[in-house]
Amino acid sequence: MEQYSIIVVGDETAPVRRFSVNKQTVRRALGSAAVFVAMLVLASVDYVNVRRTHGELPGLRTTVAQQKAQIDAFEERLGEVKSQLKQISEFERKVRIIANLPGAAGTGGEEVSEVLDEEGSPAVGSDDLTGTEPVDPAKQPLPFPIPQANGADVSSFDATVRDAANLKQIAERQTQSLVVLAGQLEEKRDRLASTPAIWPAEGWLTSRFGSRISPFTNRKQFHAGIDIAGERGTAVIASAKGKVVFAGKRGPLGNAITIDHGHGIRTLYGHNDDLYVKRGDVVERGQRIASLGSTGRSTGPHVHYVVELSGKAVNPLDYIFD
Repeated sequence: MEQYSIIVVGDETAPVRRFSVNKQTVRRALGSAAVFVAMLVLASVDYVNVRRTHGELPGLRTTVAQQKAQIDAFEERLGEVKSQLKQISEFERKVRIIANLPGAAGTGGEEVSEVLDEEGSPAVGSDDLTGTEPVDPAKQPLPFPIPQANGADVSSFDATVRDAANLKQIAERQTQSLVVLAGQLEEKRDRLASTPAIWPAEGWLTSRFGSRISPFTNRKQFHAGIDIAGERGTAVIASAKGKVVFAGKRGPLGNAITIDHGHGIRTLYGHNDDLYVKRGDVVERGQRIASLGSTGRSTGPHVHYVVELSGKAVNPLDYIFD
């Protein structure tokens, strides 16, 4: 068997010592030492990795906090979108009620139509209700910043947050558009409600608007309104919504009432017996305001009915549609 010899020489007086070691034993010892060194290296590397991972924990916690903030922001945006869509639904309901459109439960009344001029075109002051152009979400700016980590977007989650933000912005614009639309329709409804459209009393048309022979002078004169004869006490009603600006005796017209309907329109009712409204009262179309009589300069029970537009008398028959 092969062996290694080790000779130990001391000083001059010490004996020489000799040891013999089996070569195979040496090889095994060297192999064990190599394995030990390798294990030590691996342990050191693992220790370094653990230390490095531990050092990255604060950064990981920051990233998790940012992601949580993103989720919270996303949930908040979705809540705002739901609220906006609820407002849109409510405005749609109001618009349908105002315009008497299908889908409005229990609205009643006449359907509102666009006011046209004599040539059939939209009247001056009539608003365009065609709506707004569709919004492209991809071209709209974000109303809030997207959280970022390490100077870059936090994965594709940003795209979802961006979509939610754009949806919220679109909902806000649609809500604003519907607010404007509701206001326009309300104004149109008010204009229609304030425009004379019915007979002021039941009876017989005895005198028209324009030139006529006066029953008192037998001379040609301009008649600024129409006369409607009927039984004394017949109800005289307001031909449109408005505010009473005069109620009392008015010379040859006797007991008279003047109503301001806004938009430059006024109506006058003369020769009444009893007056049921006073100055400052707000009346609705069809409301009884007086009783037909023959006060003032009159040949018999009738109502003298005048329609003025911007201070100028116009033919009342052009404002009677029933």
